[in-house]
Amino acid sequence: MLNTGERPVPSQHGLLTTVGWQLGERTTYCLEGSAFMAGAVVQWLRDGLGIITSAGEVEALARSVGDSGGVVLVPAHAGLGAPHWRPYARGLITGLTRGTTRAHLARAALEGIALQISDLLQAMAADTGAPLRVLKVDGGAAANDLLMQLQADFLGAPLRVGIFAGLVAVFLAGLGVGLWRDTDALTRAWKEDRGFHPSPPNPQRAELRRAWDRAVAFA
Repeated sequence: MLNTGERPVPSQHGLLTTVGWQLGERTTYCLEGSAFMAGAVVQWLRDGLGIITSAGEVEALARSVGDSGGVVLVPAHAGLGAPHWRPYARGLITGLTRGTTRAHLARAALEGIALQISDLLQAMAADTGAPLRVLKVDGGAAANDLLMQLQADFLGAPLRVGIFAGLVAVFLAGLGVGLWRDTDALTRAWKEDRGFHPSPPNPQRAELRRAWDRAVAFA
């Protein structure tokens, strides 16, 4: 979700224009993008492939290799959402060799999550004409430090993890009952748990991005 203020911005890059919230007579609009498979990819590694026994194991397994060994995993198991909108696309794994291990698959899965979110945020930047300055995240997947670092790397922008998941809904409820006076107070109330800075660009990451784009086209 990207706050676009009191003016709705019609998307030209495959996103949805939606109402973020309404306070009194004031409506705030957002650009919205949805990925159909994100954290569920890790569930699939656990329940579908059986290469991990719990979701928490995926980070250590993915960290056990320095890269995905050329493997690209497109998490289109339920189709591709924004900005592609291809409901009949299906999941795809490319780049398998005899040297591919479950660790490479785990890392490729995390990279696939981060890359599809990067596609969404690039579309938002294109719609608004403004580069991403910082990404604030929460939720279960935010507990995975490797995934958060990959996300910051692919975006080329800092990432901030909030202390509480679902905090925006709590803030708006508090605003409605008068616990906070205005939205500026909500901004001050947001607390960072930890942050991630993007690593310097490198040819390997650029090639992975190109391989991702090719794989998405075939999914």
